[in-house]
Amino acid sequence: MEAMRIAALMAATLSMGLVAGIFGLYAHTIMPGLGRTDDRTFVAAFQAIDRAIINPWFMAGGFFGALLFTILAAVAYLGRPALPWIVAALVLYAITVVITLAVNVPRNDAIKAAGDPARIDVAAVREAFGEMRWRSWNLVRVVASTTAFGLLAWALTLSGKSG
Repeated sequence: MEAMRIAALMAATLSMGLVAGIFGLYAHTIMPGLGRTDDRTFVAAFQAIDRAIINPWFMAGGFFGALLFTILAAVAYLGRPALPWIVAALVLYAITVVITLAVNVPRNDAIKAAGDPARIDVAAVREAFGEMRWRSWNLVRVVASTTAFGLLAWALTLSGKSG
């Protein structure tokens, strides 16, 4: 039972770290890089990147995996000293998921649905996308998911001390 408990917490920690890293990569590399491009390049590249990220590795292993593994870890650690840290991580990541689904995904879907950049008004599409709003909310996701990762790492430390 102890091995399964630790495995759940490790899976939560690893998947949370992966997701935090992805959001961080968007914040410090992808979006600043795209921000320096012309409208056609921005729209085409963002469409391609967003289509590529919707894959089983990211969706199951990262984005939803972090949520499910953290829930599993919380259940596994009921009544244990690490539980408050796991629950705090879960709350922060739940906020991240809500932000993603309420703010970022609708913008991503709209830019993809706009159509072929060679046939649309790319300046209007980019403006409607709301680049600064997307980036601002992504920064909230970075802070929340990175903090959740740190909390899960601390929970692992506590688990090792009490186990």
